[in-house]
Amino acid sequence: MQMNREALTRAYRQIKLIREFEERLHEEIQTGEIAGFTHLYCGQEAVAVGVCEHLTPRDKIVSTHRGHGHCLAKGCDVTGMMKEIWGSQEGLCNGKGGSMHIADIEKGMLGANGIVGAGSPIGVGAGLALKIDGPDSEGKLGVSITFSGDGACNQGTTFEAMNLAVVTKAPVVFVFENNHYSEHTGNSYAVGTSNDIASRAEAFGMKVWRADGTDFFAVHDCMRDVLEYVRAPGNGPAAVEFDTERFFGHFEGDPQRYRGPGEIDRLRATRDCIRKFRENVTTAGLLSDADLDVIDTETLDLIESAVQASRAAPRPTPANVLENVYINY
Repeated sequence: MQMNREALTRAYRQIKLIREFEERLHEEIQTGEIAGFTHLYCGQEAVAVGVCEHLTPRDKIVSTHRGHGHCLAKGCDVTGMMKEIWGSQEGLCNGKGGSMHIADIEKGMLGANGIVGAGSPIGVGAGLALKIDGPDSEGKLGVSITFSGDGACNQGTTFEAMNLAVVTKAPVVFVFENNHYSEHTGNSYAVGTSNDIASRAEAFGMKVWRADGTDFFAVHDCMRDVLEYVRAPGNGPAAVEFDTERFFGHFEGDPQRYRGPGEIDRLRATRDCIRKFRENVTTAGLLSDADLDVIDTETLDLIESAVQASRAAPRPTPANVLENVYINY
């Protein structure tokens, strides 16, 4: 753990924020106030935060349909996101994106995407733009991060994007979050490389890394090495596979009949990234349970405030239908 107290506190706050954001949405969706499909990120928080804590404002990320965690980890406004999911005109995308299409260009969050595998080509495009911009004053390139799941690893768009990234030596990191289920299908059934996604990227000629996605410190240490490599001009892209878990269904309302008996309880008991984080830092004497409990309380208050603001926020009107449909060049 090569992090000071301030960095550890920030990381835990980010992880806890994502968890409570998603847990609260899980409750609120039952009320019928939130329209459309919602895919929750609970269980995978260590990946989003472990990756994004290394990024600068210049760096870009491209997300998936399970994108709330990536948005929050990149610094998107909590209340603006909640309002967007509620369909408010005051949301980050004026209520037109919703859960699966949140974006915040100013934060370098180029968008969640409802199409599996569609983010990878966008991420390569962003990487090429950063390469054209050139290195910063320290000789380091900006990087583009494209998040994908184990389902997207089977998509042709992902394969084409990886190949193009290698050919053009674009500073892109393909982050594969292997939560073991592509919708309702286990990856042992659907992935033909013995459940190993990273080796597919390796076949295109890029360096790959692997780490435990339920351990924030494993993710953080791994990404330090990955980004050091990709930021160096001339090295090109890399890929990393994080073995992780999701605690809810593929979508809200998913009956999860594909799960084994007691599987979710077992995962929450043994592979919860928040529990692991707390055990690591308190055992090492870096933060106390009391320190972390304060963050827990502050986070719950922030989420409550965001929910109440979203309930009261104005909804789009018929006059808003044709606004923000096309960008003006």
